[in-house]
Amino acid sequence: MTSEGRGLHARLLACLGPEITSGEYPPGTILRTDSLERRFDVSRTVVREAVRVLESMRLVESRRRVGVTVRAAEEWNVWDPQVIRWRLAGSDRPRQLRSLTMLRSAVEPVAARLAARLATPRQCAELTGHALGMVATSRGQLLDAYLVHDVAFHRVVLRASGNEMFARLGDVVAEVLAGRTEHHVMFTDPDPAAVTLHVQVAEAVRAGDEERAERLTREITTGAMAELDVLAPP
Repeated sequence: MTSEGRGLHARLLACLGPEITSGEYPPGTILRTDSLERRFDVSRTVVREAVRVLESMRLVESRRRVGVTVRAAEEWNVWDPQVIRWRLAGSDRPRQLRSLTMLRSAVEPVAARLAARLATPRQCAELTGHALGMVATSRGQLLDAYLVHDVAFHRVVLRASGNEMFARLGDVVAEVLAGRTEHHVMFTDPDPAAVTLHVQVAEAVRAGDEERAERLTREITTGAMAELDVLAPP
C-alpha cells in the first residue's frame, strides 16, 4: 500500500474504531463496503485493509453476501492496545479505567514479588533510574515527562518477574497510564505518596525483599483506584 493509502487507511480506522467501541454501531450492525467507500471517499482496497485490522481486533466479522458485521463487546480483543485506547477515549472511560486498574491490582503486586526474587542487576538499576526520574518530574506539571518514567517503571517490573505472560501486559499498563494522562484523570502533579512508593518498590526489588515489594505495589494500585473514585467517579 502506498503512503497515501496508508494515510487513508489510518483515517478510516481512526473513525470506525471509536464509533464501534463507543456503541455508536451496536452489535449486529451491518457496515456495507460500498457505503464506507462513499462516506470516506476511499477505494475498496483501503476499506478492505481497514476491515482486516478491525477483524484482527475481533470488533467485526466479514461474511460474503452479508457485509461487515459488528461483534458483541464480549468478543472483542480487549487486550489490544488500540482497542483500549479507543475505549478510553469514549464515554465508558470510567468503567474501562476501573476494569484495567483491577487487572493491574491482580497482576502487578505478584509481578513485583517475583521481580524481587529474579530481577537482574541491570533491571534493578533501570527500576531505580525510572523511580528517580518520577521524583524529578513529579512537580511543575510535567505530566508527559513523568508518564515516560512511570510507564517504563511498570514495564520493567512486569518483565523482571520472569513471567512472559506478565511481561506482555506491559502494553496494557502503558495504555492505562497514558489514558489517564491524556484524558486528565490525574492530579495536576502526581500524588507524592505514590511517587515515594515507586522509589520504595525499587529499593525492595533491589534488596530481594519479596513480601515488601508485593505489599508496596499493592498500595500503588489501591491508591490508583482511590484516585479514580475522585477524578472519574462511576
